[in-house]
Amino acid sequence: MRVSHAERERAVDVLKAGFAEGRLPQPEYEERITRAYQAQTYGELQVLVGDLPQGPLAQPQFVPRPVAPMVPQTFLPASARTNGSATGALVCGILGTMVGVTAIPAVILGHKARGEIRRTGEQGDGMAIAGLVLGYGVLSFGAMLVILFGLVAVSL
Repeated sequence: MRVSHAERERAVDVLKAGFAEGRLPQPEYEERITRAYQAQTYGELQVLVGDLPQGPLAQPQFVPRPVAPMVPQTFLPASARTNGSATGALVCGILGTMVGVTAIPAVILGHKARGEIRRTGEQGDGMAIAGLVLGYGVLSFGAMLVILFGLVAVSL
């Protein structure tokens, strides 16, 4: 965006203050003043005064909106889907902690989901692993209970 004469003068004032404080040597100060009066855009002025303590120039009020991509939505790559078997494995694993019966489907769906995810590149590997961990956890807890009841029954 083009700058006005007043904005150029503000940049020159910042340069004068920087020179008066000893932040700019004489040759650099003169070069920057020359370039400030020749500046046509905010970017050119920003380069000249951005390193001085008086700060950058005020930004223009007009800020262009981002332009939408020119590619139609149908040609953009599709976002990765979450594998349905992974979701099922997680749900069955959570229900398995309460019911127990769904632990076996959680394990089956978890292994099935991991294979599908490796083949297709879908998302949901973490859900499949969580379903496997919960399913195997419930199954091992159930097996320990069966062994414990068996030992108790034999000892009586």
